[in-house]
Amino acid sequence: MTSLPDRTALVTGASRGIGRAIARRLAADGALVAVHYGGNEQAARETVQLIEKDGGRAFAVRAELGVPGDIDTLFTALEAGLRAHTGEARLDILVNNAAINTGETIETITPEAFDRLIAVNTKAPLFITQRALPLLNDGGRIVNISTGATRIAMPDQPYAMSKAGVEVLGRSLAQVVGARGITVNTVSPGPTVTDMNPWMIDNPQVQQMVGSGNAIPRVGQPADIAEVVAFLASEAGGWVTGQVIDASGGCFLGPRV
Repeated sequence: MTSLPDRTALVTGASRGIGRAIARRLAADGALVAVHYGGNEQAARETVQLIEKDGGRAFAVRAELGVPGDIDTLFTALEAGLRAHTGEARLDILVNNAAINTGETIETITPEAFDRLIAVNTKAPLFITQRALPLLNDGGRIVNISTGATRIAMPDQPYAMSKAGVEVLGRSLAQVVGARGITVNTVSPGPTVTDMNPWMIDNPQVQQMVGSGNAIPRVGQPADIAEVVAFLASEAGGWVTGQVIDASGGCFLGPRV
């Protein structure tokens, strides 16, 4: 796995879960990875240590998203880290993964909670991407992480609404930056065992029940999503752009006949 030599990558929300798996996979493929985290410094350090233990390169950058000055804070740290490791602030891969989920429904969510969802899940990826574009090398890659809940009816639709905007962003941006050879795609996981779904962790019975609704009858693991992102970030993914790629194991495809 050395398909990304001399590449640089920023993965937001990379201290745990899917973000950590993506960061580790891109680093294993040869990229220098900026591991973004919002508040859990220890988890971010663990991600960097895991990458370095595997022979990869990484550094952590802290910025709480969804608050005033978040983009400036993130890119000040990112550019400093890139210069320290490579001598210049240039980027090849951007993965917008960081997100929150309040778990609230249309009936229970408050305006304040909805504003927070939009600020972190929709607004932050937009302005991170805007700020990253001048740093992004021609032929670069942008991958946004959405959710399979945008295509099905689920109780936590406010979360799905916040992610649907990211899918539109990816499709529209692909048209804008395609002339530079930059691809923009969105990956939509289904039920995946992460901290965002604590009710599935260490609970085989629940995992079996949830996974039974998939065409491939199991729940997803962070590494499953990382594999898809790694393909899109590689040279092999250079002819795929403007797409929403369902990485759910065939979640809710329909009844088995």
